[in-house]
Amino acid sequence: MERAVIEGRPVDDAEARWALEARYGHFTAMQVRDRRVRGLELHLERLQRANRELFGADLDRAAVLESVRAVLGEARDASVRVYVLEADRPRVIATAGPPHEPLAGPLRLRAVVYQRYLPHVKQARGFQQAHILRMAARDGFDEALLTTEDGLISEGAITNVGGFDGGRLVWPDAPMLTGVTMALLQRMDVPQERRPLKVADLAGFDQVFLCNSWGVTPVGEVDGVPLRQDAPLMARLRAFYDGIAGDPVD
Repeated sequence: MERAVIEGRPVDDAEARWALEARYGHFTAMQVRDRRVRGLELHLERLQRANRELFGADLDRAAVLESVRAVLGEARDASVRVYVLEADRPRVIATAGPPHEPLAGPLRLRAVVYQRYLPHVKQARGFQQAHILRMAARDGFDEALLTTEDGLISEGAITNVGGFDGGRLVWPDAPMLTGVTMALLQRMDVPQERRPLKVADLAGFDQVFLCNSWGVTPVGEVDGVPLRQDAPLMARLRAFYDGIAGDPVD
């Protein structure tokens, strides 16, 4: 007989036990405001691509949206995650919590040599990234900046990193997860490019920032090295992002 307990309390439902044990899958994280999500279509496309790669099957878009609506209930604003986890078939699980605003900046980053397996897939679980973030926070940093063994920047532990260099919006050219917020910012009407970046290159940028579903936040330093701050440039970037209309989940 299979049994499970949470803090001494039995979990009798078989699906609850399965959710605790599931180790293989993918997810997307979104911020819901007034029952709308910026880049909702991009979230759905991400889930579809990952599902085809991991499970070799299409994902029921209607089931995803129904799960989001169900987990929201009557709430207008929330942080929502949609997981697709392995079982007898890929199962959709949605979770909701309090809405999350952008981190206060400028942020302090620590560079860490670490690359995720299948970095283009937003994978369920994530012990390594959680540990990296915990160790960075313990030493007073706000986020980790992940690099390859030869020092190329890829992404943050839970963010993408970008920067402005002489009027160009520059993204790292390295294996990474292209986040939904990153994809939305790539629609900004400024010259953009991807190029190999090392930590030392960031000191020459006019502004470095992080982005994820929480929003866009300036970076103040990496490994104790201060970076330039351009308040008007950050205001322009935030205004573009804030001006993107959300798509209704209903």
